Amino acid sequence: MTAVPPRQTLADGLEISRILTGLWQVADMEKDGVTLDPEKAADDLEAYFSAGFSTFDMADHYGSAEIISGRLLARYGAGVRPQVFTKWCPEPGPMTAGIVRRGVQERLDRLGTDCIDLLQFHWWSFEHPAWLDALHEMTRLQQEGLIKALGVTNFDAAHLRLALSDGIPLVTNQVSFSMIDRRARGALSQLCAERGVRLLGYGTLCGGFLSDRWLGKPEPAEISDWSKMKYKRFIDAAGGWSGFQGILSAASEISRKHGVSIANVATRWVLEQDAVAGIIVGARIGETEHIADNRKPFSFQLDPEDHERLEQAFRATREVPGDCGDEYRKPPFLTASGDLSHHLAEMPLAHDAVAAPHRPDATKVLTGSDWEEIAGYCRAQKIGNRILVSGTTAVAGAARAVAPCDAGAQTTYILDKILAALTALGASANDVVRTRIYIVDEADVLDISRAHGRVFSGIKPANTLVVVAGLIGDHKVEIEAEALLQAT
Repeated sequence: MTAVPPRQTLADGLEISRILTGLWQVADMEKDGVTLDPEKAADDLEAYFSAGFSTFDMADHYGSAEIISGRLLARYGAGVRPQVFTKWCPEPGPMTAGIVRRGVQERLDRLGTDCIDLLQFHWWSFEHPAWLDALHEMTRLQQEGLIKALGVTNFDAAHLRLALSDGIPLVTNQVSFSMIDRRARGALSQLCAERGVRLLGYGTLCGGFLSDRWLGKPEPAEISDWSKMKYKRFIDAAGGWSGFQGILSAASEISRKHGVSIANVATRWVLEQDAVAGIIVGARIGETEHIADNRKPFSFQLDPEDHERLEQAFRATREVPGDCGDEYRKPPFLTASGDLSHHLAEMPLAHDAVAAPHRPDATKVLTGSDWEEIAGYCRAQKIGNRILVSGTTAVAGAARAVAPCDAGAQTTYILDKILAALTALGASANDVVRTRIYIVDEADVLDISRAHGRVFSGIKPANTLVVVAGLIGDHKVEIEAEALLQAT
């Protein structure tokens, strides 16, 4: 087999290297306030491009990575040139056309280009529904020619499905994917196969832990490197150092068989997953480069015996809890920064609780919809320790039904709205004791139930599901809920 990096088509006019050069370590290199020289750093990136690793991945918060990549882009004309992928990661809040345009334009300005090859969107809390507004605005900017292709990062299967069913033309989802973190092999990969979305995997080497240097080594007592702090948490979540060493041992056997390294085996394993278009391998530009080693995963293939040996090692570990992206949104937080509760608590809520003037022991949540005034109701009301949530449908804006042909996606959106109301009243999904679900088509029962179970499988409130003659417009499901706050 050739060791030339193969190409992968993501969208019309967008062909990428299957190993992307990740620039997240620029932020780590610049964390003490010293900025990299952009021209010299661009020289280092050009070496990757010349070797066939033509695709670079970064984000708005990766230090000066966008500026460095812009200097690289400026060296090429309209012909063969690097592909530059970046991310926009705004904090939750209103996503008006102006706000989204400014966010995209800042990426364009820093990159010094008039079109972003792939713009990927990250959202911290799906309880704030403006993420879907942002994606629709980004779609409009794509139609204007400012963006070639759209992707998301750290979306679980349910919310990726919701975005697709609401008409967002996503081509990628960038998620953690490694021999330690195998969550993306499940529902997310199945959805990608059904909808034609491809995964970009990061963390494939777990910050360098999946390499020969850690085989047989004792568990580190202290870690100062941001990346290793993050992926040590993944190792712990997957069952600890013993199970990790079991995976390393299996990968070592396979690496000796093929004459490659453990890192090459780890990379190859992710590349052979059907949903994966490419993986992101970080580069500490100007300090170390791995161009030669990045070629080796394309010089061999894992055979069935290799895969079974790895599966045997996997069975001695635990699955990382939750779904893809959960590590950024709820415990157990598995990020470099650790517990993000304080960060998330500082973000604006989708709605605020307001006093109920007719009785001093009540507070309400209003969403500002016209119907709340016309019909005289609130989204949710708290009286004492009891919270009642009105019948909720998947409405965006004034009256648009979200994902009109997908009852499961509507259920996901509805439950996010319900959780947002509960959060504003000091409650959570754990406090829900009853839900009632009204649906119009018996054929949707399984999809709706699975979406309900994604939120409540570990809580199991009382539940009633009823097929009704009809709901207004394109709504396929309506849900109401009741919660009881626990005594403190």
